[in-house]
Amino acid sequence: MAKEREKKLFVGILGNYASELKLLLTTLLLLCAVATFLQFIPSRFTISASDLRFCISRTHEESKITLPPPPQPSPSPPPPAVEQDKILENGIIKRAFNPYGSAAYNFITMGAYRGGLNTFAIIGLASKPLHLYSKPTYECQWLSSSPPHTPITTVGYKILPDWGYGRVYTVVIVNCTFSTPVNAGNTGGKLVLRASTSGGGDTNFNITDTIDVLNESPNSLDLSVFTSPPKYDYFYCGSSLYGNLNPQRVREWIAYHVKFFGPKSHFVIHDAGGVHEQVLEVLKPWMELGYVTLQNIRDQERFDGYYHNQFMVVNDCLHRYKFMAKWMFFFDVDEYIYVPPKSTIKSVLDSLSEYSQFTIEQMPMSSKICLSSDYGKTYRKWGFEKLVYKDSKKGIRRDRKYAVQPRSLYATGVHMSQNLAGKTTHKTEGKIMYYHYHGTIAEKRESCKMLVNSTQLTYEKTPYVLDTTMRDIAGVIKKFELKMIGSRLQKNRQ
Repeated sequence: MAKEREKKLFVGILGNYASELKLLLTTLLLLCAVATFLQFIPSRFTISASDLRFCISRTHEESKITLPPPPQPSPSPPPPAVEQDKILENGIIKRAFNPYGSAAYNFITMGAYRGGLNTFAIIGLASKPLHLYSKPTYECQWLSSSPPHTPITTVGYKILPDWGYGRVYTVVIVNCTFSTPVNAGNTGGKLVLRASTSGGGDTNFNITDTIDVLNESPNSLDLSVFTSPPKYDYFYCGSSLYGNLNPQRVREWIAYHVKFFGPKSHFVIHDAGGVHEQVLEVLKPWMELGYVTLQNIRDQERFDGYYHNQFMVVNDCLHRYKFMAKWMFFFDVDEYIYVPPKSTIKSVLDSLSEYSQFTIEQMPMSSKICLSSDYGKTYRKWGFEKLVYKDSKKGIRRDRKYAVQPRSLYATGVHMSQNLAGKTTHKTEGKIMYYHYHGTIAEKRESCKMLVNSTQLTYEKTPYVLDTTMRDIAGVIKKFELKMIGSRLQKNRQ
């Protein structure tokens, strides 16, 4: 039986191989017939057996590369070597410290501007701990576009105008003053800042970042700007606007100050998230007339500095427009500059022209108390028209705002500058003041929370007196707005 099964198995295997062999012989016979037939075709169409083999092998190779290989990911840098704790020969255990990531950037630029033929100002942010606990250094280089290309180098003098108010970052103004004029021939070049940590952060390293901060193309430098009279008499540099602002309050503020400062004035508004669609709507008419420039500075929120980086913002504005303004003002959009009757802003500033800077007295107004005679119609009145009670508390120091002749400043602050050439005066009482409606710019509900009929009162332990100075000129401002931009904002409400 076993021999019978082996015999059948052998016959089966032989049968399978016979069918495979038959198929192979048939294929070879067909190929030989094709090769014989090709010999009778004219020579220019002759295909040899080697050509056929090449064609078959090429087709096989092409079939293998039909799809391109997937892109290879770029190699990532190797991780730093991890140090381990060690036992020294004297038996002391030497512990290892392995740093990861980055605490803060060395320098973040916002702008760089010329201050004259041989001087520049670079405005930016830097790590606050670096400046608080170390001594970072700066070097400025001018690289000319025309021969000779030898760099001109000077030490960068740093100014910290925010008085330590910074958070993760602090504001740094780097002054670069060269011994000779640069690009005097107007052939072009660039200013390079070399910012060095000088052992700050990790004392094992002195990291230096090389930053191109300003490029001047050939024939782009207008040297007359440093000697010509400024384009504007009065210039406003606004702080960072953020939050859900009340468009009606912004409308009132801009209309008032365009009327107050007159046709040779300009306003730079910095949007840190507060200029939403409704606020933009009230600014657009004045932008179209050339009174307002709006700058989007929302990206500065990435860098944690004091109060939406307002110290950096006002310094950038100072140096960017330094030679375009005779007087530059720094105050907020809930504050209204005022001069007494029989005087004008021109007459007041002419009397202060010997000073590079003067501060402005504050008139703090209640943001809640209104006149009972306005009952039922407060929603139709403008903010400074209906808020008429002034804080009369005596013997306290109040914040001041200020104005400067910008060509005399090296850096500036929020309430005044400490980096200037020339004199400062604070004796401006009775000459110029500002009415401050604190908290109203972000209030979208009705401001009047309390209606009274009195010339003086005490509310929440604060004495107030009636002051209708701003109320009395509201009608003039409304007519001025209508004359300047028409009725396009007349339906605007709280």
